[in-house]
Amino acid sequence: MGVLQPWHIFVLIGVLVLLFGAKKLPDAARSLGRSMRILKAETKGMSSDSKDSVAEKADAQVTEQKPLADNQPSPAPKVDPIQHP
Repeated sequence: MGVLQPWHIFVLIGVLVLLFGAKKLPDAARSLGRSMRILKAETKGMSSDSKDSVAEKADAQVTEQKPLADNQPSPAPKVDPIQHP
């Protein structure tokens, strides 16, 4: 009952052609494709930015650490004021 059957698709295509016209549908599909490519590129950019910032923080922490002398105790770990559950 909830399954999309082939005649449903034909009816949907017919309604779209009647509403928007055959000339506007290719332009609308082209615009939708461009928008999807832009969205995909932006999400990839955001994920690579977050990975870069995590890597930079890790590099900064490694460079901040100083070698300890053998007789000195290790310092207490830094506590993040914002604790995540």
